[in-house]
Amino acid sequence: MPSVTRRRAPNPDHRASVEAQVLAATERLLVEGASFTDLGVQRIAAEAGVARSTFYTHFKDKSELLIRLAGTMRTAGFDIASAWEPVTGPGALTEAFGQVVGIYRQYAAVLAAVNEVAAYDAAVREFWRNGLNRFIENTARVLTAEQRSGRAPADVNVVHASRVIVIGGDVAIADHVATFPDDTSGDAAFARELAAIWWHGVYRRDLPTG
Repeated sequence: MPSVTRRRAPNPDHRASVEAQVLAATERLLVEGASFTDLGVQRIAAEAGVARSTFYTHFKDKSELLIRLAGTMRTAGFDIASAWEPVTGPGALTEAFGQVVGIYRQYAAVLAAVNEVAAYDAAVREFWRNGLNRFIENTARVLTAEQRSGRAPADVNVVHASRVIVIGGDVAIADHVATFPDDTSGDAAFARELAAIWWHGVYRRDLPTG
């Protein structure tokens, strides 16, 4: 009877391990100062200890690789910020922003790569924009609920206010980390000011008096 050769089923643990190696290698190179645009697949593969062909088995291209790297950062930041509820007050919001600043610091090199590549890569640009939109939509839902309960002023334009504080906050955090890359002494004050702007500027804005 002729022998039957069966193809081995892919090992999910091995696949995850290889992908983790490539992601970690890329982040190391970025932290060391490499430009993502100039970073070739061959160099990434060599740093990760895998073949170039293996890279393409796990990632369609460099854009997908960067999106995967930034996705961890984006998810962590969203989970922390979206867990805050207005009933906990501005103090809890300050703590949340302090944690988000820490995440931006941890992934500073990845964030710089996103800003670099988003200028010319539509996929990366859309990924980052979709992440912001998700946070904007969540903020709008929370703010609408606050208005309906009577805790937030009815004159706040939910659509515009949500975009201003989310996009503005994202840019401000990134700028803060880039301006003070090795100095965390001002992080707590920065988080407190950002929380105060959100709280007093939108969630508990004084009602018009005249």
